Amino acid sequence: MVARMLTLWLLLGLTASYTQANIPDEVDPQLRQRLMQAVSMADSFEDRFDAEVWLLDMSTRMARFVPDETERLRLLRLVHREARLAGLKPDLVLAVIHVESLFDRYALSRAGAQGIMQVMPFWKNELGRPDDNLIDLATNLRYGCTILKHYMDRENGNLRRALARYNGSLGSQRYPDRVIDYWHSYWFVNE
Repeated sequence: MVARMLTLWLLLGLTASYTQANIPDEVDPQLRQRLMQAVSMADSFEDRFDAEVWLLDMSTRMARFVPDETERLRLLRLVHREARLAGLKPDLVLAVIHVESLFDRYALSRAGAQGIMQVMPFWKNELGRPDDNLIDLATNLRYGCTILKHYMDRENGNLRRALARYNGSLGSQRYPDRVIDYWHSYWFVNE
């Protein structure tokens, strides 16, 4: 228990210094209430403490991309759940989303990829689910995380090759380098 409290104290201190310019002197009570609600609804965490730490940390990092607190906490819960269901690290999935759509759930690529993880619509027909809505966050995350995990398995855990396959750019290192750079410089969580 002491180790957990020390971890939380250190995390809060690091998070505070990480975004000190953006944090008011007092915590917004509405944000506190929303965060507590998000923690109580977070079912993919091992315990409440893990949920509190991860959601607070990631919410602080994501605030400039998703300003609405409620939307941000909902997205984080979904990312965590779908990443864990697929067997992926949630912070890696956040890095993929950062590169793919910059957290824009309505993103549409020139190639036709849709949503936050830029899933190609042909997957809906492949699965016999043509009515699935790839703009829906939960649906897009389920598809995207499952596809990425498939490529991780196919490439025997080789992250660079799996990311290149996910992006349709196998043979080029540009996309994997961008994702890995964002992951390590912005989203990485040492577990």
